[in-house]
Amino acid sequence: MDKIVIEGGFPLNGEIRISGAKNSAIKLMAVCLLTDEPVTLTNMPRLRDTRSMAGLLRHLGVEVDAGESDVMRLHGPKLSSTTAPYDLVRKMRASFNVLGPILARHHAAKVSLPGGCAIGARPVDLHLKALESLGAKIELEEGYVIASAKGGLVGAEITFPFVTVGATEHAMLAAVLAKGETVLYNAAREPEIVDLANCLNAMGAKISGAGRSEVRIEGVKSLSGVEHSVVPDRIEAGTYALAAATAGGSVRLRNIRSDHLGALWPLIAQAGAKVSLDETTVLIERGGGRPKPVDVDTMAYPGFPTDLQAQFMAFMCLADGVSIVRENIFENRFMHCPELARMGADITVTGREAIVRGVKEFRGAPVMATDLRASACLINAGLAARGETHISRVYHLDRGFEQIEVKLGQCGARISRQADD
Repeated sequence: MDKIVIEGGFPLNGEIRISGAKNSAIKLMAVCLLTDEPVTLTNMPRLRDTRSMAGLLRHLGVEVDAGESDVMRLHGPKLSSTTAPYDLVRKMRASFNVLGPILARHHAAKVSLPGGCAIGARPVDLHLKALESLGAKIELEEGYVIASAKGGLVGAEITFPFVTVGATEHAMLAAVLAKGETVLYNAAREPEIVDLANCLNAMGAKISGAGRSEVRIEGVKSLSGVEHSVVPDRIEAGTYALAAATAGGSVRLRNIRSDHLGALWPLIAQAGAKVSLDETTVLIERGGGRPKPVDVDTMAYPGFPTDLQAQFMAFMCLADGVSIVRENIFENRFMHCPELARMGADITVTGREAIVRGVKEFRGAPVMATDLRASACLINAGLAARGETHISRVYHLDRGFEQIEVKLGQCGARISRQADD
């Protein structure tokens, strides 16, 4: 198993190109299950999660052509199986979203309940309730969801009790082939929702309102093939922006949608870094001196992303004062705090609130990644630390960041991947 080794204390200077969004790419891969024509996705990130999804799609009978470029071609003219087994689904929660498309196209599916990061329960009950609203019969048997819809799915009004990205996407993927109109109330508004809707509409779907809390879907009989470019990854962009702010220096991020991080830029600026942006690039600059403390509350989009909470906390650990970080999306998402404490951070966690008392510096230490975003948080801390940091269990990192050590190394970071002892 690999580890990341960082010799910290060196500012970052250079440019980083942002890859396609992990959280969008995986759901976009699932659209191939809705059509018998080819689907081509460009600006695809090369990640452990996209490889896992490709393996699942191959099992279902989809031809997947994914070389070393950022282009992936998928074609499922006829599925050889409608069963997604545990060994494939357990690797990644988002793979559960194949259930809706298989059910919509073949009227029957058997999909294992998912696995994924241990950052809270994140139950799939809202996914299943949405499919039941569309006319599916759902049974749970030995860890599998067995779904059927004789005669096909039927449009319905679906109200989510709270904002949920996964269930919103899943309902969209199923409803595009349902008979009649489906209306989603209290839908998630994330850019990845809009990206999925844009791809489906290019295939012939009739979705309106994506990006707003009410989404309308007029079902169609069939969908065509498509070529679609994956939206840039706002979480990767935010992670590198916070890396530059934490370690200091000057880093320009390219191939981004700056408007997708409207909640982040003001907070970085408030902490004392300079933020210069246009539509597709952003320049982060921070010189000497400690950051100013800034409070942050995670919220559903367009609020501050939960997926940047850990990275922002690492930044605030070096602030000259006390900041408060409140996690309102997932429970159990402060598992990085004990690891930051090993590096000298002063953090007190009470429930969903963390009080961060800034320290003058991080100290390099052996630490362990507990989930995907915590991995990035520890890398950012290691970049700013005095001495050497060893981060183990970096397989989490490979799920969501494409060649992070290469991209940071191009900006002067002294970072390498090594075999763990």
